[in-house]
Amino acid sequence: MLDNINTGTIVVEDLEVGMTRSLTKIVTDQDIEMFAQVSTDRNPVHLDDTYAQDTIFEGRVAHGMLTAGLISAVIGEQLPGHGSVYLGQTLRFMAPVRPGDAVEAIVEVLSIDYSQRRVELKTIARVGETVVLKGEATVLAPSGKFD
Repeated sequence: MLDNINTGTIVVEDLEVGMTRSLTKIVTDQDIEMFAQVSTDRNPVHLDDTYAQDTIFEGRVAHGMLTAGLISAVIGEQLPGHGSVYLGQTLRFMAPVRPGDAVEAIVEVLSIDYSQRRVELKTIARVGETVVLKGEATVLAPSGKFD
């Protein structure tokens, strides 16, 4: 399940501090396996139930960067959207994401430098009320002046 609403582009001239966009996705076993294939990260904490039971997580967890990828999806599809260029991202992983969890990725505009087209974004992912990831991103937003 992927609820990626409001796809497209919000050009820098139309951005405002406080704007938010989000998406929700249920992380499946197939998502975790595909991410392991693409990233080549086959750590058994993600893929092997027996192994993962004996870790601090007491069960399998999704790759942290899979969750971070949902933040990227919001930035690239919604806020600012198509034409955005990632310049940087800080991440803090706060809690595990497990197969079957519905992860909500949320992006909020913190500040805008209109002359440089640089936008600072607050980035959060949560499962229910539990924050599983938080950080900040800097992006170069598309401009209507160049369309």
